[in-house]
Amino acid sequence: MTKASTPETNNSDARDRLVLAALRLFAEKGFEAATTREICEAAGANISAIRYYFGDKAGLYRTVFHEPCEKMPARANREKYLSLPIAEALDLFFSDFLTPFKMDENINLVMKLHFREMLEPTGAWQEAIESEIKPQHEALTTLLKQHLGLARIDMDLQRLAFAMIGMAVHLFVGQEVVAAIAPQMLASPKAIDLMAKRLSGYALAMVKSEAERRALEKGDGNQ
Repeated sequence: MTKASTPETNNSDARDRLVLAALRLFAEKGFEAATTREICEAAGANISAIRYYFGDKAGLYRTVFHEPCEKMPARANREKYLSLPIAEALDLFFSDFLTPFKMDENINLVMKLHFREMLEPTGAWQEAIESEIKPQHEALTTLLKQHLGLARIDMDLQRLAFAMIGMAVHLFVGQEVVAAIAPQMLASPKAIDLMAKRLSGYALAMVKSEAERRALEKGDGNQ
């Protein structure tokens, strides 16, 4: 089938409608239970559009799962973290991390899909770990190693990095809890920016504490 003969090619938003419909249905039902027919019906698209735009159902799922991450500024800014003073780097890191809260009202569906993928794995989550999560984590640990003047990334540095990232991850995982307890905390772009700034401050205090702990242990070891 040629591109010109595909009805959906005359409708520029057909692909976007398929992605949105697939996101909703995959997040709600999972990869196996959501059918291509109901996705196309929800999108108002011909069944052949999935083959045309994505190859097959698995290709559509991978697009829905990975495409939102490709738009995140963290991908572009990883190298920049290392060129900034630690306080500025952490400001940028957490601002990047919380950007999804500003970008799309469907962030809840994206997170729901990611959680479902963990329970009903298709391989997409492992791909995300390798292509998105691991590089961002490595950028943070390299920044911390550089700031603390360490020769290598040791296990305590890994603990520190995971603790810092965990503060931000909890906002995504616990969105319903946040909405129930402190709904204004992420209610606007300005509130999200302030949350990112606070997380950066908390993280900087953690880095300072870790530096003091290492200095104390080193001093004890020299006695």
